[in-house]
Amino acid sequence: MTETLIRGRLLSFRRAPGHAGDRESYLYEEDGALLVRDGKIAAVGPYAEVKPKAGADTAEIDHRPHLILPGLIDCHVHFPQMQVIASYAANLLEWLNTYTFPEECRFVETAHAERIATQFFDEFLRQGTTTAVAYCSVHKASADAFFAESLRRGTLMIGGKVMMDRNAPQGLLDTPQLGYDETRAVIEQWHGKGRNHVAITPRFAITSTPEQMAMTQTLAEEFPDLHIQTHLSENHDEIRYTCELYPDATDYTDIYARYGLLRKKALFGHAIHLSDREADAMAESGAVAVHCPTSNLFLGSGLFPLKAIQRREKPVTVAVATDIGGGSSYSMFKTMDEAYKIQQMLGERLNPLESFYHMTLGNAVALDLADRIGTLDEGTDADIVVLNAAATPAMRLRMETVTSLSEELFLLQTLGDDRSVVETYVAGKASKPGAEA
Repeated sequence: MTETLIRGRLLSFRRAPGHAGDRESYLYEEDGALLVRDGKIAAVGPYAEVKPKAGADTAEIDHRPHLILPGLIDCHVHFPQMQVIASYAANLLEWLNTYTFPEECRFVETAHAERIATQFFDEFLRQGTTTAVAYCSVHKASADAFFAESLRRGTLMIGGKVMMDRNAPQGLLDTPQLGYDETRAVIEQWHGKGRNHVAITPRFAITSTPEQMAMTQTLAEEFPDLHIQTHLSENHDEIRYTCELYPDATDYTDIYARYGLLRKKALFGHAIHLSDREADAMAESGAVAVHCPTSNLFLGSGLFPLKAIQRREKPVTVAVATDIGGGSSYSMFKTMDEAYKIQQMLGERLNPLESFYHMTLGNAVALDLADRIGTLDEGTDADIVVLNAAATPAMRLRMETVTSLSEELFLLQTLGDDRSVVETYVAGKASKPGAEA
């Protein structure tokens, strides 16, 4: 048995905050502690109450005065796109064809996939992100490299081999049968191994024929508990082209519904330009719209109506994500900083409690994994991040005038980056690359 006592200021959400002063929506302990035993949180609460539960030989780590939160969660990333982040392009389709597709062709090589997998996990753990939902490339080797590295690090990751059989370079195409066979092989090899979760991953309707979509439906029926991930309504040109490829569908969302992909644990990247009918269909199915603000702004795709879609009579479940490499930052702080600005432009308000709820418990709920990650609740996996809101000279200066938790969170969101992450714990193990001892 391994046991660690981690001390600091604890913050963990119980539910979505109803307003900026919703104190009942979260747990906050000024001098709190987590007792971590064999990778799980065995006790949580005031330090004076948790300390006596620790064994005499239990190592104690004192992170005061820093904040301790659940590990951050990113619901939409592209593992093969680390070397195309910050690539200049006018829009989504130009960016895909000019940079992304040629880069992803390189992932046929196992050595390259393994190298980028190492870099991927280093970077996300440096940012305090302990769970991500990742698209691999079309090559099984990329999925193997991703999940092998996740197993080595002990992370809870969700990922999938992309399925695409048209409208891409030859080196990125599978076939309906090959996409099915290799996805099944990835599921059998990696799903449930360590903390790995495999997602069924048709890239989007533009790059899959009806025959491949039918194979995707077969996989979804055979593995009803798996996550599904794809893209939806990111860009007006994309929407038009997709609907031309599937003329019998009512709209873009209906394409996925016809193949049984509109359901709980189905994650639809972007979903910016939904009609009322589409939003109703997503809400009724339990599907998730994944908001990727830095990507939406970088590629000029549009402004996601986060607050409006949540207060509909039939609200849509929303997750948040970096969308590396269309997204321009690995940081969930910067993601929510841009989400805040988008809502400002739409005449809405996104308060700091909501932002931190989204990147922890909110994303865990969207993934149907809130019993495992996203909180500091007893019995959950000990994925933890320690944050310093005075990590840089500019932040230290601002912290001199901060008088509330909300102000501190907003400072982290606005000016924070990987320097604000003191430590990242994966299943109780200190795991931030380069963190000071």
